[in-house]
Order: sequence, then structure tokens, then C-alpha cells
Amino acid sequence: MKSFVCPGPMTRRHFLGAGTFGIGSLGMASLNRLQAEASRPSVSEMPAVILLWLPGGAPHMEMYDLKPDAPAEYRGEFNPIRTNVPGIDVSEYLPMHAKCADKYAIIRSVHHTFSDHGGGHKRFLTGRDPFQPVGFVNDHPMVGSIVAKCRDEIHNGLPNYIAGTDNGRQGTDVFSFGAAYLGQATTPFTVAGDPADPKFGVQNLSIPAELVDKLHDRQSLLKKLDTARREIDATGAMSAMDTFSRKAVDLVTSTKAKEAFDLGREPLNVRERYGMHRYGQRCLLARRLVEAGCSFVTMVLENPSPVGQSSFPEDVTYNWDSHAVNCHIFTDTKYRLQFYDRAVTALIEDLYSRGLDRRVMLIVTGEFGRTPKIEHAKNRPGRDHWPQSMSLLVAGGGMRVGQIVGSTDSKGAHPKDRPLSPNDLWATMYQHMGIDIERTFPDHTGRPMSVLPDGKAISELIG
Repeated sequence: MKSFVCPGPMTRRHFLGAGTFGIGSLGMASLNRLQAEASRPSVSEMPAVILLWLPGGAPHMEMYDLKPDAPAEYRGEFNPIRTNVPGIDVSEYLPMHAKCADKYAIIRSVHHTFSDHGGGHKRFLTGRDPFQPVGFVNDHPMVGSIVAKCRDEIHNGLPNYIAGTDNGRQGTDVFSFGAAYLGQATTPFTVAGDPADPKFGVQNLSIPAELVDKLHDRQSLLKKLDTARREIDATGAMSAMDTFSRKAVDLVTSTKAKEAFDLGREPLNVRERYGMHRYGQRCLLARRLVEAGCSFVTMVLENPSPVGQSSFPEDVTYNWDSHAVNCHIFTDTKYRLQFYDRAVTALIEDLYSRGLDRRVMLIVTGEFGRTPKIEHAKNRPGRDHWPQSMSLLVAGGGMRVGQIVGSTDSKGAHPKDRPLSPNDLWATMYQHMGIDIERTFPDHTGRPMSVLPDGKAISELIG
């Protein structure tokens, strides 16, 4: 597909903002920036990514890589069903997936070596081996932060990197979403809470009532800020107006942001197709955000419970960490997949029906898979962490879909055909985004660090 390194047009609003002081007052750097903005594609052309993150590690042998002929202690209780694409089977508890397999691809052979949640998060989400195999504080930037850094000059009323989580899970280091040496300005704007809750609202998208009269339009605000900037320059304290502050001002004064986050603007039948629960409404919100111009959206799918349900059913746990000590893996997965199946397939079908399937790449994965051999504790079955094999789903991005990439052995333990690393996935994603993986950024010591140290775009997927 056609991709762009520096997307984002110069809009009439940008032009008016720049024109407040006259073209003659702009320096060469400003003129060059405006010229670059004028050459960028429109929001409707900008490549974007949605990452649905399944923390804890989704059970690949209960979802996308079932082994009905394996011994009982491996195969589990679920059966595969055929899809609308010959040769692609999925879990019987993913019936909606079975109807749209022509619109996604399943990768069954991604693997790595970090079996701790922290190490797995860091390895998968940064494309580099972490310095420590545990803990969630990144040594290197999460891929979303790299995208945000590469899109730093895009100002269209939305953050370039947005994440959605449950309340209490919004810390940058909860899921290794940290930016490391790229700095705080490239961490995600995080939206916490349950978007299916009628009381759901996005914090930081409003300004105090006493400021409304002063900030009645963005041009007035920009004029005030520019005056302040000139005064600050005279004192040598320009750092007071840093990137993070400017982006915050852009956000709270942006009508586009308020509209993009407002799920009430969607028809009820669309919201219900996604499902009136956390999974469904987060997926719908992700689609709205990339459609409005956000470059990288991460939605964390943990607690599957509907609005108002204060506790889990018996033998169900909070996220995808399906140890026997946490839950009964088959009870838990059966419960969880009813929400997951509806939400993910609605998003896939929506991307295609709305003409977003070339512009937006969807990635659905967690940090690793689960052990092929079933464990037992508390008189119930479960599976432990297993980075040696895992399954993930991709769609859109102009990719060749309706296929399986790679395979695992007869027990689902290790890649058999086409072994791939997380870096191959990210190389594919960066190619879609028009980002050169050999581009470098200085780390804390000044050493140049490439976007990825290795990895190649997955040839089977490239359209």
C-alpha cells in the first residue's frame, strides 16, 4: 500500500494561526515547517495502527491454534470450527470470527524467550531484549512511542498516541508503555475507565469555567501563547513552554478530540454490534480515534465483565493470565471469548466497510501464549506462561488476509514452519506507517539507537 513518512496536511486553521502575525514575521524554520505541513497527506490518507493488547497471555490453543489430535493433556476441551476460508479453523467459541476469516490473518509462529509478564511485555512491545527479565519499566521505547516521535510534527487536534485501560491500570509502567529515552512527551494520552458505562467521560478534555471567556477560540489562545513565548525568550527560559504543554493546550481546545471520544455520536445499533461492554466499546473508540486522525491507538482488553457487574463468575479471573491458581482456563476462556469475539469482529468488519482497511492496521496480541501441556491446581486446569509459541491476529493495513502464516508442532509447543519474532511483526507495522526501522534516536548516553535492531516485514502479509 502507499505509505507516508510525514503525514498531516496544513489546514485552513493552521494557516490562520500562522497568519496571526503575518508571513513576514516568520523565520526560515517556521516557513520550512509550514511548507512541510502543506505537503503532507490529509487525515483520510494517514496510515494508522490499532493495537488490542491482551495482557496476561492469551491461550493460543483455545483460540487460534487448536490441536484436536494432540494427547488429552495438551488439546484441552475446545473444538475447532471451520471458517468462511477453507483451511482456517478457529475455536468453537469464536463463531463470529468464523464468518469473517477472509478479512484477517492469523500468525501462529511468533515466539521469544521471556516468560515473565514484565520481561514479556518489554520484549514484545519494544522489539529489544530487556536489561532485566522482570519488571515493567522500559529500557527502550514502546513501539507506540516511536510512532508518536516520528509523527511529532503532526498537530490535528488529537494526540498521536492514545491508550485505553481500566481504572487503576493507567500508569505508563503497568504494561511497559514507557517511552524510555524518547521522553514523556511520547508516552500515550491514556483514557481510563469503562467506555460502556453511561457515566464514562474523558478527563483532561475540558478547561475550567473561569478560562472559557479567555480561551473562546484557538486563534485567540495561540496569540496569547505567542506573546508569552516572546517574553519567555527574552529571559532565556523558553523551556517553560515545552512540547508536552503545547500538546495539552491543543487537546483541551480541540473540538475534534471531544467529538472523537464521544461514543454517544455513534448510532445505537453500531454500539450494540460491538457489544455494550468494555471490550466492545474500547474497540469502537479505537476506530473513532484513528478515523479522526490518531496515529497509534492501544486498547487494553483485561476485565471482560459488563457494566454494573462488580464481581467475576466463579473460576474466572481479571485478565488473560489463566493459571490454574487463578481460574479454570476453560470456564474463563469460554466466558471471556463471548465479549472478545463480538468486539474484535465488529472492529474488523467496520474497518473494511468504512474503507479504512488499507489505511489502518489492526494487531491483536498479548505478551506470550500459554503452556501446551495443561497444569492443575485447586482441582482445576490451567496453563502457564509460554513465550516459545503464540498466536496473534492482524487485519487491514492493505495486507493480504484470509490466510494462516506459520505453524506450530503437533502439541502447539514450538514453531514448525516460518518461525517469526515480535520484531518481524513490528517491521511489518513500521513499513505500513512509512517509518524507516534504521532511523536512530539518541539514548540517555547519546548513543544512536535504531527503531528496531532486527526484523523483516512479513512477506506473506505485504500486499
